[in-house]
Amino acid sequence: MAYAALLSLIHVLQRTLKYDCSYLLPGEEQQIESLLGKVGYLQEFLDNFPRENIESIEGLERKISDATCQTEDIIEFCIAKRVFEESTTHSGDIFTTSFHEIAKLIEEVDFIKTRAEKIVHESGIQEDLERSTSLHVGSVRPVSWDQSNMVGLDDDLAKIKDRLVRDSSQLEIVSIVGMGGIGKTSLAHKVYIDKYIEYHFHIRAWLTVSQEYCVRGILLGLLDSMKIQIAMRSEKRIDQLGELLYKNLKDRRYLFVMDDVWDIKAWDSVKIYFPNDKTRSRILLTTRLKNVANYISSGSPLHHVRFLNNEESWNLFCQKVFGEGCCPLELEKIGKRIAENCRGLPLAIIVIGGLLSKATKTPHYWRSISKNLSSEISSNDEQCSKILSLSYKHLPYHLKGCFLFMGIFPEDFEIKVRELTKLWVAEGILKAACSKTLEDVGEEYILDLVQRSLILVQSKGSEGKIKTCRIHDLLRDLCVREAQKEKFFHVIEGSLYGIQGDTSMRRVSIHYKNNSLSSLHELQFHHATEWTLQGDDPMLVQSRSSTSHYSFNYRPVKVLHIEGFHFLLDEMELLNIRYIYCYNEYFELSIASIYKLRNLQTIISLKYCGDIELPPELWKMPQLRHVKLKGDVHLPDPLSSEIKREEKSIVVLENLQTLSRIYNFVWTEEILKRIPNLRKLAIRYDYKMVTGWERYYINNLVHLTKLESLKCCLTSTFPYFLLHITFPTSLKKLTLDGIKLYPNELLILGSMPNLEVLKLERSAFDCCEWEPNEGEFLKLKFLLLFDVKLKHWRADSIHFPRLECLVISDWRWKLLDEIPNGFGEISTLQSIKLYHCGDSIVRSAKKIEEEQFSWGNDAFELYIKKF
Repeated sequence: MAYAALLSLIHVLQRTLKYDCSYLLPGEEQQIESLLGKVGYLQEFLDNFPRENIESIEGLERKISDATCQTEDIIEFCIAKRVFEESTTHSGDIFTTSFHEIAKLIEEVDFIKTRAEKIVHESGIQEDLERSTSLHVGSVRPVSWDQSNMVGLDDDLAKIKDRLVRDSSQLEIVSIVGMGGIGKTSLAHKVYIDKYIEYHFHIRAWLTVSQEYCVRGILLGLLDSMKIQIAMRSEKRIDQLGELLYKNLKDRRYLFVMDDVWDIKAWDSVKIYFPNDKTRSRILLTTRLKNVANYISSGSPLHHVRFLNNEESWNLFCQKVFGEGCCPLELEKIGKRIAENCRGLPLAIIVIGGLLSKATKTPHYWRSISKNLSSEISSNDEQCSKILSLSYKHLPYHLKGCFLFMGIFPEDFEIKVRELTKLWVAEGILKAACSKTLEDVGEEYILDLVQRSLILVQSKGSEGKIKTCRIHDLLRDLCVREAQKEKFFHVIEGSLYGIQGDTSMRRVSIHYKNNSLSSLHELQFHHATEWTLQGDDPMLVQSRSSTSHYSFNYRPVKVLHIEGFHFLLDEMELLNIRYIYCYNEYFELSIASIYKLRNLQTIISLKYCGDIELPPELWKMPQLRHVKLKGDVHLPDPLSSEIKREEKSIVVLENLQTLSRIYNFVWTEEILKRIPNLRKLAIRYDYKMVTGWERYYINNLVHLTKLESLKCCLTSTFPYFLLHITFPTSLKKLTLDGIKLYPNELLILGSMPNLEVLKLERSAFDCCEWEPNEGEFLKLKFLLLFDVKLKHWRADSIHFPRLECLVISDWRWKLLDEIPNGFGEISTLQSIKLYHCGDSIVRSAKKIEEEQFSWGNDAFELYIKKF
């Protein structure tokens, strides 16, 4: 993964120049700047190199990757050792004694750069090169292939046929979208050969465009599919072929299938030759890329091919294995499990079904296949691997490392998007963009991978953003294979007994038992490190290392993601740590010494830790991005006597975006100036400790102009809290927990200009009534009422004009009589979710459901969970 390695090194070099200048000797800063220029050139070279010629530089990529990783190791090793030796004997000559290694690597980079320039010159590639369109000729898809893979999806078939033959006289494009192997082509072909479709259209033609195409090839393919004779074919120019196609289509009703489209340029180059004579002509398009489909369809709704359900999967499986026969009773249970574990992907079912149809049909053999299903499918069908690999090979360089990284998660793992993007940031594999945080870039990459049908959206959060995602097992298997080939990461499945010895992998992901996960970035099992297992649940992995063996080959951990493990790591091993994620009670890290982790960006602990005292030196950690600790976090005052007040010691934590959960803190303006880019904040105040809101300066939170999410938790229903706090206008999400709400305070909430999500938890309304005014909550999309003391709620569609989701959970009070009837007229409403609510609320929700359906909102969802 040369590109990912280059990005990581760029981040390291930039951080070294910005934050570690004090550890550099004279002349070293210039060397690093020079190296940064060379690395930037290599990144730009890969960015501009055409994908279709990528195989020609595979050897060059390996050289880039090796040299880049070695350079990063040396620089981080030298800086880390200088930091570590500050408290003992500072040698002061680490770069001097090690610089011959860097010099060798700079020579290697110079050699690579020269080689790259030679390739550029020989290929005639300019820096602003656009993708060539004079590639291989498109091919006509034969229309007689086996249709056994078309099982189920009758509803999809009916919908597409209806869109093709409905009354619109204009030329329309119908796009079928989905991941590789999901059945797009089979579905399109079943439509194409349908007798009514054949009767309805005067002309039908099928063309497979694929990744490598040329305009001439597309036009010839369509003309050949229409069986049009072309005189002096080899001498015809593109415009002549286009004119011939246009004339043969003029005033006739035609259906063209353009299968497997990867590039909008393929469409743009030929669309002028399709006449729009109001003859009700149609173009049926299949693609894996949602952005391509959106562009070509020009706003028309896309048809997303769904996965098969369990019954459809079993029918297809039986068809492939037994043909017209039936499954023997002794094989049915394990057979259904195999079919179900294909996760609804027809391609996977067809491949494994074909394998089992030719093999011994015994329960023992089928169980062995079931245990390693993904690898069996991949290893037994080259065509399957080729189909899935196309999506990976088509990815731009900046997405390849991020996609492969998905393979570190166990099969069928529900991946939290926010944690994933934080991991990408820590790994250094995101490409920086102007005016965007790296987390914003990561979210864009997620959306891009979703649009490319490579990852699947599992759930969305209250803000409408993707909350969790997953990757199909076959694509995950592809990630693991490619990553191991590229030495990007290594996955260890099952027991950890006996794991020791050397490995060249820079990343190790350990999956143990119930989908627990531990990702150890930059961990090398070296002779100086011994890994042992004690107990089985939770697992204790203890690292014992001697600093006397600290050498260039020893790489301290940079990313540590722990779920269900017990790790004991010493200070030396964590010296370069960037990311710590802990989801258990067994991770031991002294918060008091956290300031020594100079590279730390993210620390997340999701198990309750009680009172947590952060050290004052935290305010001198400029690389911090996210601090999320489950407990009451005592944040020290940076201007206290424990921190010197000299100007040189004041550090602005410009990267800090998350602070949670801060206890009884005083928000002075001086403090807020140190965290200007904070986006998410959770605060808690204790009723027994609060003597007056003025002394906490909570009104100063208005100065956090980038704040988007705020959670305020109070231990009792405090009166008049909202009158003392001033919210920044940037706020989009607000959670109020344990707050008494008065009418004048509700006006404050209703007038917040950008509020999209409001969660009221364990709160009480004064007089138990709520009647908002017209013109309030103009942007609110999500409203949660959890254990709220509210009896009468009077509202209409004008009070929540953009509301999409209403959630009510009534565990305690059981006072609310009904949801306002006016909610039935809210045109944007998508769902109402009720948890443990009384019968009167349920009845009112059902009335709203009826009214939404009467307005034509068939997508409206009512979810009810009783006691």
